Amino acid sequence: RRQIAHAIAQGWNPAVEHTEKGTPAKASYWYMWKLPLFGEQSVDTVMAEIEACHREFPDQMVRFVAYDNYAQSQGMAFVVYR
Repeated sequence: RRQIAHAIAQGWNPAVEHTEKGTPAKASYWYMWKLPLFGEQSVDTVMAEIEACHREFPDQMVRFVAYDNYAQSQGMAFVVYR
């Protein structure tokens, strides 16, 4: 929760992604869960989307990503469910 709150405080756009287990992280393709949550300010909303993705794909890895518009790159990314 604190990492997601930090990303939101930085003004980064949160997103949720998922991929199949058993593939190396660098060699796999991460599928985006819905669209990025542009301008989202609620940690609870982001957590709810992470949980919804995990419920939909219980056998897949789920990660949180925060996109930095200024640097035009990922500001943060980490796996939430293995």
